[in-house]
Amino acid sequence: MALIVNHPDLWKAALPKPDRQANKYHRGFVGIYAAPLLTGATRLAATACNRIGAGLVSVVAPSNGDIYRCCLPADIMVQSQSLTKMDIGLGGSGGITQQHHDELLAAKKLKARIFDADGLPAQNQFAQLDGNCILTPHFGEFERIFGAIEADHVIAAQRAAEACGAIIVLKSADTIIASPDGQIACNSHASPYLAKAGTGDVLAGLIAGLVAQNMPHFHACCAATWIHGEAAIRFGPGLVASDISDMVPGILTDLLA
Repeated sequence: MALIVNHPDLWKAALPKPDRQANKYHRGFVGIYAAPLLTGATRLAATACNRIGAGLVSVVAPSNGDIYRCCLPADIMVQSQSLTKMDIGLGGSGGITQQHHDELLAAKKLKARIFDADGLPAQNQFAQLDGNCILTPHFGEFERIFGAIEADHVIAAQRAAEACGAIIVLKSADTIIASPDGQIACNSHASPYLAKAGTGDVLAGLIAGLVAQNMPHFHACCAATWIHGEAAIRFGPGLVASDISDMVPGILTDLLA
């Protein structure tokens, strides 16, 4: 299938817009597995997921729960036990325990599973993935899992998606979104100021929040990547990862107008 240039025309019609009768559960329940040590990364992902519209966001933190409770927005829940009612699972931002990684790999009944950073699966775990899974590696993480990246990043991402059976969001200045069914898009709508720690965690949270609201997975990845880039463009110099979520409401207002 031909390479698509990522642009709002591709996915704008599918952007979630709540029905007047909708409640929080209609907008999706996202469970985010907490990093045991690098708590900031999980907080960035959870805040982004919350800001882009997921109905409920809960961080699963068997340890360091009080850190999360003190630092996260008041409407993000923090629980010590794994969740049984979540629709979407996100793990790996800042790290993930082995128990939680195993849980996420096994949770095939979820509408989507997003594997980020340290949560990315190894090749011998690909059999536990499916088309509802999304992997969000940067180049170093990609090579750790799939081997040396080819000069043509588009081909590399497409082959990786076919190999693991999941959507690949290969993060770079030009981010490639590749689906195992052959859909593939390139996002060049970004800013060099995104080259900062934590911005990838924000992107994972944005993807989870859009998928939670029933946006088709491939379109959700494309939309999240474009919005992520647009936030950085609008903010400009001095951007840090936590600024991105604050830019999301204005971007959504313009897109949904």
